[in-house]
Amino acid sequence: MNHQKHRALFALLLTVFLLAANVFSGAKLKVLADTPDTPFSIHGALKVDGTNLVDSRGEKFQLRGMSTHGIAWFPQYVNREAFQTLRDDWQVNCIRLALYTEEYNGYCTGGNQDELKALVKKGVDYATELGMYVILDWHVLNDRDPNVHKEDALKFFQEMSALYKDHANVLYEICNEPNSYAAWDSIRSYGKEVIPVIRANDPDAVIIVGTPTWSQDIHQAAANPLEYDNLLYALHFYAATHTDWLRDRLKTCVAQGLPVFVSEFGTCDASGNGGNNFDQARQWLQLLDEYSIGYCCWNLANKAESSSVIVPECSKTYGWSQEDLSESGKWIFEYFRSHN
Repeated sequence: MNHQKHRALFALLLTVFLLAANVFSGAKLKVLADTPDTPFSIHGALKVDGTNLVDSRGEKFQLRGMSTHGIAWFPQYVNREAFQTLRDDWQVNCIRLALYTEEYNGYCTGGNQDELKALVKKGVDYATELGMYVILDWHVLNDRDPNVHKEDALKFFQEMSALYKDHANVLYEICNEPNSYAAWDSIRSYGKEVIPVIRANDPDAVIIVGTPTWSQDIHQAAANPLEYDNLLYALHFYAATHTDWLRDRLKTCVAQGLPVFVSEFGTCDASGNGGNNFDQARQWLQLLDEYSIGYCCWNLANKAESSSVIVPECSKTYGWSQEDLSESGKWIFEYFRSHN
């Protein structure tokens, strides 16, 4: 009889324990469910599959991001709160860190390399903490041909890829906008030296390769692509300058099998200034959405030019209101939010 009572008491206590455990577990699951998922926690490591960028589940994935202006000139926007504002308010999943190579205080022309690398590292840390993707942009522009500062590029990408080899949220853009005399053969030759340096440390990293004529001549890359996996080829457009003819080129290149990424675009003209053409911008982004091609908007700064998304008189570096945004800033803010 006593044994039966003990067994009954044990069963009762076990039932109470299990019920309590279920309640606790349910509460814990609810807390976890209430915690917002981050882009990286949902999609994980990316890779290039055919013409598509895909996530860790093999599903098509679009990077939708914001590019900084030159971080040497606008370092104040490389802060955690700014990136969180972009992630949570703007519905952005990617940050592009623009490191100019040639211009005033550029990385290769008098800029403090240690300070600039420290700023890049802060940007990667903030993006990683927030579960965002981040692009390290070697911002070739006035140097025209990326081979001009190739030795600096090799050292930079060797150091960065060694540092971030375990960061699956980091992408490498090895030359922003080759232009003028920089032919595809020269860019391709540069890529054949820089890409293996990154691959030696980070074999699976996604790498973005710029194309001739300010990253518009993607057809030249399509005719003779580099022989590496996980590459995207950069196409840049500014909506008031680049219209149907460049969209047609994009369609043709994708049909030929070229994986494309728009690492920079603006709603104004190619100077980064002038009037905005939101009709053309909408046509561009709708086409990119149709093809699941990712894009980064130029630029996160309060510079007095059309392409900056913050008005010059605004000193806030995060948490911007509508009044803080430029005409283009308001437009792209709404577009990002409507295409989450």
